[in-house]
Amino acid sequence: MTNTPTGQESQPPPAANQPAGPYISDRLLTIPNIICGIRLAGSFVLIGIAWLDRSELFLWIFLVLAMSDWVDGKLAILFNQRSVFGARLDSWADAALYAALLVGVVMMYGETLRAEIAWVVPPLASYLISTGAGFWKYRRWPSYHTRAAKIGWFLIMVGAIGLFTDWSLWPLRIALAFAALTNLEALAITIISPAWRVDVTSFYHAWRDNKAT
Repeated sequence: MTNTPTGQESQPPPAANQPAGPYISDRLLTIPNIICGIRLAGSFVLIGIAWLDRSELFLWIFLVLAMSDWVDGKLAILFNQRSVFGARLDSWADAALYAALLVGVVMMYGETLRAEIAWVVPPLASYLISTGAGFWKYRRWPSYHTRAAKIGWFLIMVGAIGLFTDWSLWPLRIALAFAALTNLEALAITIISPAWRVDVTSFYHAWRDNKAT
């Protein structure tokens, strides 16, 4: 149990659908949310770039947008601008960027992707199942942002570089396999968590928190 500084009242436990922690749920226009919004809008721009078959430009913009996911999280903590809406917006932006990458690869590297279909289906299917389970149980999008998901973003970036530069497909294969495991962890968190929550570090932390309640 965390000790409360002298002179401050202890915080009441969060409501069933509200996450624990220093969240500011009443502010929408924050620096992290603006960055998430740019990432969300940029995902649609990527599809246009793929349609123009500008693979090099696609890769550079994708990498910048993907790195913004790390930046907005750090800024949210640094400026105390974490919010429930921000966590959900971050999940929407991440999903849009993943979708833009998939669409872009289909448009520009369709033959290569068809040859790698056995690696593509597991992460895609596990993501749909994990997200669907969250909607079914909580009636809202899961927004866990686990440590594994952050590692997965880095692996996807390396995999994209390998694909777009004709370096190697193995980094992408490893990233896709890791993404499938990450989605299964998110599904497990949904299964054991009685209420919707955001920013869960790992399955272990979710299990530990449930044991403590």
